[in-house]
Amino acid sequence: MPQIGAPAPDFTLENQFGEPITLSELRGRPVTVVFYPFAFSALCTGELCRLQDNLSVFEDAGVRLLAISVDSKYTLRAFAREESFEFDLLADFWPHGAVADSYGVFDPVTGLAERTTFVLDENGVVVDVFGSEPGTPRELEDYRAALAKLAS
Repeated sequence: MPQIGAPAPDFTLENQFGEPITLSELRGRPVTVVFYPFAFSALCTGELCRLQDNLSVFEDAGVRLLAISVDSKYTLRAFAREESFEFDLLADFWPHGAVADSYGVFDPVTGLAERTTFVLDENGVVVDVFGSEPGTPRELEDYRAALAKLAS
């Protein structure tokens, strides 16, 4: 798992529209990378809807929000459309969970990404990492506290 102060592993994944998103091409702007287990599951839907409802928290901080699961881009497109998400949902579908694995958050037993968030500065360096136990959502206050570290 990338530690605070270390560069985040680069990746290129397709978003829900099939557009490639490369992390290193987003340099110059902070990025929050949110790994979550599955689209359409109740807990993940609630978490991502909370992020959508509070998207201004990220926008006000100038932060690009990326959410990554092992679902296909087709599943993510339907998920984004149904929930009206206005941020990128990235498909870590094939090779299955490779990006989550490079971040140390892929569970090979269950085949899903663990609920973990990485906040990166404008140079792609990790400034905070936080997660939650299985079956427990991450709190919005954890995001606020992590984003505050970008300003310090």
